This record gives sequence, structure tokens and C-alpha cells, in this order.
Amino acid sequence: MYQYNGQTGQNASELFPSLWRTQEELDRATASCLTRVFLRMFTALLVTAASAFAVASLEALQLLIFSSPYTFIVLIVAEVALVVLISARMSRMSTTVANVLFFSYAIVNGLTLSVIFLVYELGVIYHAFAVSALMFAGMALFGAITKRDLSSIGSICIMALFGVVVASIANVLFFRSEMLEILVLYIGVAVFVGLTAYDVQRVKRMLEGANGANQDEAVKKISVMGALTLYLDFINLFLRLLRIMGRRR
Repeated sequence: MYQYNGQTGQNASELFPSLWRTQEELDRATASCLTRVFLRMFTALLVTAASAFAVASLEALQLLIFSSPYTFIVLIVAEVALVVLISARMSRMSTTVANVLFFSYAIVNGLTLSVIFLVYELGVIYHAFAVSALMFAGMALFGAITKRDLSSIGSICIMALFGVVVASIANVLFFRSEMLEILVLYIGVAVFVGLTAYDVQRVKRMLEGANGANQDEAVKKISVMGALTLYLDFINLFLRLLRIMGRRR
């Protein structure tokens, strides 16, 4: 579900002559863009929570979604399609369209995530969410303020993510090992913690490259793409922590 862009390899000072007039201008733009990213992401999480609570509260919606496996499969396919569409077509679509697709994804994701209310106790869900929020906030802050280049960490996490996916599929189809499943969950937590810091820094790098007559529009699109990426990091982190904590009830 991720689409990582290559790094420019240039520092901010090299870009100022054609992109940003001063360091202060870039700093203000960075702060403004990151604020947009986190506000949009937080709003999307609220939309997802409201969507999930609606299903958990209304028996009619539960019957609609869970009475047939095909309905749930359609929702999953819709989720994947929306993420791919936003990632692949961001440069060609307007910010308004990108926002509509992003929040549509948040709604659909809430519909599918509502299943957790049927599996886990509310206390476990709230605890997992709180721990996820603290871990996410800490790593997001680190990614925003660190001067260290996190590209190598991002590359390692991306490769590890592919390994986690392969190991999870293999365990479901062949091994069915509870120990392997737990190991994969913990590795997954570490992966998305690392990706959180990397993706925040990547938003800053993308902002450095925003240029041209439509610079403001480019910054808005970066904020949408950044919000989607970090939203996915948080959801994946939360789901893995939920499964770990759910086993400890």
C-alpha cells in the first residue's frame, strides 16, 4: 500500500535559488505542511472510528457487511483500489479529488475495521489505540526534528515489510505456528514504528522539491499523500499491537 518516491540527493540550501527564497520560508512551509498532514490524518482517523462505531452499533449494518463474505471482500478490494489510485494518480488529480478519495478510503476502512469490535473487548481496543498513539507521536516527532538522514532506516523497514508479508502468508498456508505469528507481529510493530519516522522526514524532503507556478497546489498534494501514508502507518501499527495485546487477555 505504499509508494515511496526517490530522494533528490540535494540539501535544502542547494534548492533555495529556484524553489525557496530563504531558509525561514522553507521552515514556515514545512511547519505549515506538517500541520496539514497531521490534522488531515487525525480527521481521517476520526472518520474511520465513526464508521467502525456505526457498524458496531447498528445490527442492520453488521448483517449487510458480515452476512456474506463477498461483501467484505468487495470492501477490501475497494480499499486497495483507493490507495493505489491516490498513490498512482496524485500528480494528475486535483487536491479536492484527492481529499474525497482519501476520506472515502477512511470510511471504507472503518467498515472493515469494525470487525475488531466483534473480536476484542473495548478495553483492549482502547489500550492498543493509546499505546499506538504514544509510539506514533514519539516517532513522528523524531522524524520531524532529527537532522539524521533516515533513508537507510526506511529502506530496511520496507524490505522487512515485504519479509513480514511473505512470512505471514507462509504461516497461514503452511506452518500455522503461533510462535512465528507472534514473532511476525513484533517485527511488524518495529517496522511501522521505523516507517513513521521515515515517512515524516520524507514529507519534508518532498516539500523541498515542490516548485514551479503550481507550488502551492503541489504542497497541498504533498499534505494529502503524507496524511495517507502516515494514516496507513498508524493503522498497521495499531492492528499489530491489538493482536499482541488481545492474546494477553
